[in-house]
Amino acid sequence: MSDTHSQTVAYVRDSMLPEKSPPSNQVGAIRWLRENLLSGPLNIILTILSILIVYVLVRAIGPWLLHSIWNAGSLSECREILNGESGACFGVIKDRWHQLIFGFYPPEIYWRPVLTFVLMLVAIAPILFAGVPRKMLWFSAIFPALAFWLIWGGTIWFTICVLLGFVVGYVAFVLLRRVSDLFAVIGAVVATVLWWVFLSGPLSSELAQILPLKIQHVKSHELGGFTVSIIIGVTGIVMSLPLGILLCLGRQSDMPLVKWISVGFIEFIRGVPLITLLFTASLLLNYFLPPGTNFDILLRVIIMVTLFSAAYIAEVVRGGFAALPRGQYEAADALGLDYWKAQRLILLPQALKISIPGIVNTFIGLFKDTTLVVFIGILDPIGLSSAIRADSNWNGIVWELYGFIALCFFIFCFSMSRYSQYLEGKLKTDHR
Repeated sequence: MSDTHSQTVAYVRDSMLPEKSPPSNQVGAIRWLRENLLSGPLNIILTILSILIVYVLVRAIGPWLLHSIWNAGSLSECREILNGESGACFGVIKDRWHQLIFGFYPPEIYWRPVLTFVLMLVAIAPILFAGVPRKMLWFSAIFPALAFWLIWGGTIWFTICVLLGFVVGYVAFVLLRRVSDLFAVIGAVVATVLWWVFLSGPLSSELAQILPLKIQHVKSHELGGFTVSIIIGVTGIVMSLPLGILLCLGRQSDMPLVKWISVGFIEFIRGVPLITLLFTASLLLNYFLPPGTNFDILLRVIIMVTLFSAAYIAEVVRGGFAALPRGQYEAADALGLDYWKAQRLILLPQALKISIPGIVNTFIGLFKDTTLVVFIGILDPIGLSSAIRADSNWNGIVWELYGFIALCFFIFCFSMSRYSQYLEGKLKTDHR
């Protein structure tokens, strides 16, 4: 009767029913388990198998980790402390952690690579996160030169002269822009290179004699461990992205010469293994340089790694352009935008947003590929682990060293992956 009185028109209710709490199997952990782990017969079987595998692994590795030894100066000392029990000898990490991180860098100036790493985090913050003040981009621009001076040392005037090369390039760009944008870009690049090749060296030498401002010089062969991996990886990532974008635009250009050069470069690099390019940088490049030229091996490796990554970035970004609807190109033409404004304001931002997963995947692969430098004599963490295991005190140690190195690489690569997901969510505009 009450339900009849609550309705003034047949089949139309004008009063709300009281709210009720959802069933217990539709909320919280129970719902998550039911939807993700127990949603069907196959999923239930896979969940049970996964639990069994995790149980076996924990049962096998758990005691080994629980009985780990940190205070030991050799593998034999670890075995004496364990007294026949199974346990990890992490004393090698405590004894050689500085070597794994810094290589053969002089211990009294460890503060320099540490300070460089901290400043690197400050420099990339305004690039990665929109909430950081944009004024800090000035520091991001000068950080590479500052990092070079802190890591390798020497006179500060050389670093200042390198930075002046960009000022010279900018001035040339502004003066030549009246002719055309393409001519201005080419002129800026030529002016910068000429400054670096012919003027920066003599000018820095003269300034160093007048006012010697320098810190202890460190040679490249003293670098090693995760320091050299971070230097190669971060430099390659930062330099390969803009170069890859330019190669992608060049491959899609209507100018035959630019297109042929871009296509030839991309296909050649993609058709050659990275280890071959590293051997080329290490052994063959000196044959093509003038006699007496001293081209730093680490710089050669960075150049080759950057070119290798840029070729793959170019193809990833080209896939982003291919995914854009034709209407975006037509809209840019309808607005009367020239080529560069259309790319900067409409096409390139959308292509890069689509390409984020592929770009970050390439960066992760680049950072892991830094371990290949061990084959050309640069002691990255893998190379140093072999040197540590060759020591009579730690001869026979395996899992502890490689496990620590794998964990460090996982932290770096997982951080890049999580940032990629954060960026995808931030730039998501389809609201689906």
